[in-house]
Amino acid sequence: MPTPPPEQERPSTLQGDYNPAEYRAEYKLLYLQELVAKEASKEIAEFLAKQSEYEIANLLESFPIQDRLLIWEQVPDNIKGEVLAELEDETRQPLLENVSSKEISLFTQDLDAQDISEILETVTDTVRSSVMATLDEDVRVQVNKLDTYADWEVGRYMDPDTIQVRDDITLAEVQDWLRANDDLLDDESQELLVVDQSQQLLGLLSLVDLIKHDQTTLVSELIDPAITINDRLNITDAAAIFRSEDIRFAPVINDFGELVGQLNAEDIMEIIQDDVDSTMKNLAGVSQDEELFAPILTSAKSRSIWLGINLCTALLASAVIGQFEAVLAKVVALAILMPVVASMGGIAGSQTLTVVIRGIAMGQIGGSNRLWLLNKELWVGAINGTIWAIIMAIIAQLWFHDIKISAVVGLAIAINMTAANVSGISIPLLLKRMNIDPALSASVILTTVTDIVGFMSFLGLASVLIL
Repeated sequence: MPTPPPEQERPSTLQGDYNPAEYRAEYKLLYLQELVAKEASKEIAEFLAKQSEYEIANLLESFPIQDRLLIWEQVPDNIKGEVLAELEDETRQPLLENVSSKEISLFTQDLDAQDISEILETVTDTVRSSVMATLDEDVRVQVNKLDTYADWEVGRYMDPDTIQVRDDITLAEVQDWLRANDDLLDDESQELLVVDQSQQLLGLLSLVDLIKHDQTTLVSELIDPAITINDRLNITDAAAIFRSEDIRFAPVINDFGELVGQLNAEDIMEIIQDDVDSTMKNLAGVSQDEELFAPILTSAKSRSIWLGINLCTALLASAVIGQFEAVLAKVVALAILMPVVASMGGIAGSQTLTVVIRGIAMGQIGGSNRLWLLNKELWVGAINGTIWAIIMAIIAQLWFHDIKISAVVGLAIAINMTAANVSGISIPLLLKRMNIDPALSASVILTTVTDIVGFMSFLGLASVLIL
């Protein structure tokens, strides 16, 4: 058996014998790594039996593919379906490559339509058809409904299985129905969805009202208004509604006002997390589909595209430098100081870019505030540019004892940092207007702008003031 971490590394709350099930994530990962290294299948199975589906999914995504297969074989069969539903597509697909449709049917038999739909996205059409044929009619209809929506639409993420009551029945009848179907309500349920005979959503019935009012009262007399979301709305727009309205769930309706499902806060949290992951990868020029433990060639290929684009922009900046070859040949100090100008502009622009892209993602930028932000960043760039221009000019004077070189580097930094701040807000806003994800290409464009402006201002000023 692997040994537990040293005593000083154990959580202070741990008493008695070593119990990996009580450890936080990093300790569980270290423990499982030791088990996998020893191929201790029995111990792996015992360890996984004490973990939730969320923890197992996170652990699986923390291993290379070959180790995942070993761990997957030891996952308890009764939660394999839940684990599959929690995994990213890129992690799930290899695990299902050699799994029969019969086994997948067993994994999915107790899952809801949302989870089944997500799992079946990563199997072949033949396997999908076989699994669908084994589902209950109601679940099969729900899965087919979810599959009619595009990946970016709310309907793709909604729960089609809702708790709804008619408006023309009494509170007593509602309570009788709930007692007969007590498995429908979870601990967080606060309202019931109210519909009419044609499935039109009318609003919500609070469980508090259900209990405290006369039981002969009709549901129609106690309906509260509901914040609804259209099933064809972009899921990121729906996430913005959840944030601004601070709601736990929202009924989903179609264009005819008919109730088709509900969107839950946990689904929105998953979307927000995916958005964050996607933005981080895009900012770094990494494919959205690349995962941490992807094969070497896959990662190399996905990153090569943006490295190639970056090379092209770097060559463009080099071409600008080449136009001032005579200046550089005569004044060596310029070659020494030139990277400082580009670097200061790049950092200033990146700071603005990060804040602006976050604001766009949060739905905080639009309308008249764009001009206000542009003016703000102009002044921020000018103030910081002036401060650091003076500091760098002093450093250059102490270094090279040449007032002209000091003036050139100071003015160039002030110009480049101001331009960088303005570019940091204008580039993502322009890309957004062109329906291009700002996180995907804004950083590459910004780097090109700050390099070119920095080199042009620095070497141009040197040509005027020094030669």
